[in-house]
Amino acid sequence: MPTDATTVPRARTPRRWPDEPAQGGWYTEAESAAVREVMADSLPWQTGWRGKDRIAAFEDAFADKTRVRHAVAFNGGGPALEMVLNCLDLQPGDEVISCALNFVGTHLPVIHQGGDLVLAEPDPATLNLDAADVARRLTPRTRAILLTHWNGLAADLRPFLDLTQRHPHPHHGPPVVIVDAARACGGTTPAGLPVGAEGWATIFSFETKKLMTTFGQGGMVTTGDAQLADRLRRLRTYGLSQEWGTNQQLTKIQAAVGLTQLERLEEMNTARITRAHQRSRLLDGIPYLTLPPLLHGRQHLYYRYNLLVPEAWAGAGRDALMEVLADQYGLGSIINDPPTYASHDYIRAHTDGQVCPRAEQLADRLFCPCLHPQISDADEREICEAIRKATDHVARAFTS
Repeated sequence: MPTDATTVPRARTPRRWPDEPAQGGWYTEAESAAVREVMADSLPWQTGWRGKDRIAAFEDAFADKTRVRHAVAFNGGGPALEMVLNCLDLQPGDEVISCALNFVGTHLPVIHQGGDLVLAEPDPATLNLDAADVARRLTPRTRAILLTHWNGLAADLRPFLDLTQRHPHPHHGPPVVIVDAARACGGTTPAGLPVGAEGWATIFSFETKKLMTTFGQGGMVTTGDAQLADRLRRLRTYGLSQEWGTNQQLTKIQAAVGLTQLERLEEMNTARITRAHQRSRLLDGIPYLTLPPLLHGRQHLYYRYNLLVPEAWAGAGRDALMEVLADQYGLGSIINDPPTYASHDYIRAHTDGQVCPRAEQLADRLFCPCLHPQISDADEREICEAIRKATDHVARAFTS
């Protein structure tokens, strides 16, 4: 094991590749043309920027893409999840189970809507929510399972849907399955269905780093529940004079860009998968790294390229590897994501000391080097060679 900080060389190379891409889905002339069309249509004072028809067209196209009856657009994925949880009308003591490895924005709305957040372990291979661990945590108070297609790897919903049928809430019936698909738009589940077609509601994000984006923010909910869709449309528009609501509407210029991005989503995802598979081939054979699972079709979209270091390197060794990559080779990487209770004070304060040891151990081994479809082939080869050399460097330090 390294004995002091001098084991890791410090900054010598400017950062060539950032910790993470600033944009996921990229724009072309098609998006620019869509913007110009909306601009020309919206400049007259008699017209303005409201555009129900364009938003409805985007929603209809998204529903068709995900094979559901209803798609409801929002101004962000976070607000969309908040409103879906609001529709549960959570009461004190109602529980929502979710994987501890997650983005904090998945868990904060549960707490804000009055639910008791119950943290569960990830599956050690996929890092998605572990159905066996969820089964141990289900109680008569469980109202929902909040499942994330984490970092682009589509989870199998069938075990969770089966669990909910076997453990009904005494007043509300079976718990619902809510899906966070912010990082998996355009993916396919193990059941062969589009991400968004299963569960009570699925939430998508079009934030700037996502697989498709609508000027940096935007979101969508897909559902087969007509009552839920109707209520979501009321909630995003001040309650439509019927109940409490707020303003969480998408703009028509975002909808126009969203339609174009949706048409190009398959092309962009294919490029991302191709790039990730190329990286896996180039990194194959490094004894110290566990590569992402190789799945068929669009079950893994590689929103992030997850690597795991050996258990003996957890924490210090992983950190040393990230520092060598950044300082010696100019390659940024992130830990995407640690357990939310370990990274956010508010969540820690509202989870009553819950801990998930497996999640913590996996998070200490996890790092995600920068990956994007528009990285050139030459740069990708340099990145992979840097990972190989840096891993060898840290291996010598940790085995000396």
